[in-house]
Amino acid sequence: MRHRIRTSEAENLNAYRSGELQDHASAVIPAGSVCIIIIVIVLCIFFTLSASVFAQTLTGQVTNGTTGKPASGDRVALIRLGQGMEEVAHTRVDARGHFRFPLADSGPYLIRAVHQGVAYHRMAPPGTNSVAVQVFDVSPKVEGITVTADVMRLQAQGGELRGTRLFAVNNASNPPRTLMHGSNFQFFLPDGAVIDQGMATTAGGQPVKLFPVSERDKNRYGFVFPLRPGQTEFQVAFHMAYRGELSVDPKALYGAEHFVVMVPKTMLFAPAPGAVFQAMEDPRQADALVRVMSNTRAGQPLSFTISGTGTLNDPGDDSLGAPHPVGRETVAPPARASRPGGGLSSTSVAAHPVEKYRWYILGGIFLLLGGAVVYAIRRRPSAAPSNRSDLLLEQIKNKLFQLEVEHQQGRISRRQYKRARAALDQTLDRAIKRSPRK
Repeated sequence: MRHRIRTSEAENLNAYRSGELQDHASAVIPAGSVCIIIIVIVLCIFFTLSASVFAQTLTGQVTNGTTGKPASGDRVALIRLGQGMEEVAHTRVDARGHFRFPLADSGPYLIRAVHQGVAYHRMAPPGTNSVAVQVFDVSPKVEGITVTADVMRLQAQGGELRGTRLFAVNNASNPPRTLMHGSNFQFFLPDGAVIDQGMATTAGGQPVKLFPVSERDKNRYGFVFPLRPGQTEFQVAFHMAYRGELSVDPKALYGAEHFVVMVPKTMLFAPAPGAVFQAMEDPRQADALVRVMSNTRAGQPLSFTISGTGTLNDPGDDSLGAPHPVGRETVAPPARASRPGGGLSSTSVAAHPVEKYRWYILGGIFLLLGGAVVYAIRRRPSAAPSNRSDLLLEQIKNKLFQLEVEHQQGRISRRQYKRARAALDQTLDRAIKRSPRK
């Protein structure tokens, strides 16, 4: 009897314990489910926040500068800048002219919009989230194309002459259109010249390597490159055999505001009959003999002869002073090559037209990065100083960004990078000092 009671008590105790465990389990399971739900929610929030933090979007708008309307349907590409230029995405502009790209990182990037076969670029520095690109209709014939500067830089040593020729071409068409028809810009080089390299640069853009093509006439070459509204710079470097003297006939195909010749002061410069040059001094290129002819016409005689040998140093920066005339007539070197003769007042010097193109006279492509900003500071007064200062600072930022990209891509040497960076740093310092205190 006692055995049966004990057995029954044991069964009841086991049943009680089992029920207790079940009740405990029923209490624990919901709590665990809550924890799991909380963990899932936290993870979702984390990944959502991570996506919002790390995923960036670049939006933009493409406008047709000829019509003033959205450039709907144009192709737009996103290009990552690093060791090279890699297209990572592309899309089409919508009916309102808008586009957007998700970004994998902060950049830097380049936006390329193609309109009627011509590409237009806009930089997107790190941190940029919106970009505006302007494109233009293309025409095989455009009015308003002028050459603002034609610069020949020559030096000779060891039986070889090396030269560069730089053209600053302005497209002031109205309404603005892009000229594109075969070789849009042509020029002559001395007989026997061998081209080493060519380059084209649009306003605010990066230099593009572009080798000129031969035309039908002997020693005549052309750049197959669209002339977009605004300024385009062409530069060609060449070398040739030299026997101590050389007659040069530039054969001007276009009129130019200024035709400039630069040779070392150790060399002699003699203009041909009928060609009247003005002597200039440039403190930033103290070792150079600078001769200028202004307001030239197509076909006008620009011939000259150089003799002797000498090399040119790298040009200095703007702090050394501005170019100024030293005579009104042709100067026959060497007797009067470096002798001051004009005695013009400071007002006359500042107003001289060549001052406007002082960076072209220097001829260094990398110093041209800062030249436009210096020119804007000195020659473009505005009724709203604060807006002007903001614009200059933005221009300097873009120039610095372009310089850094070129340096990272190995397109310029370390020496050239340091020189250009120093010039831009100096310009930045001046812009900050000129900006009004708020």
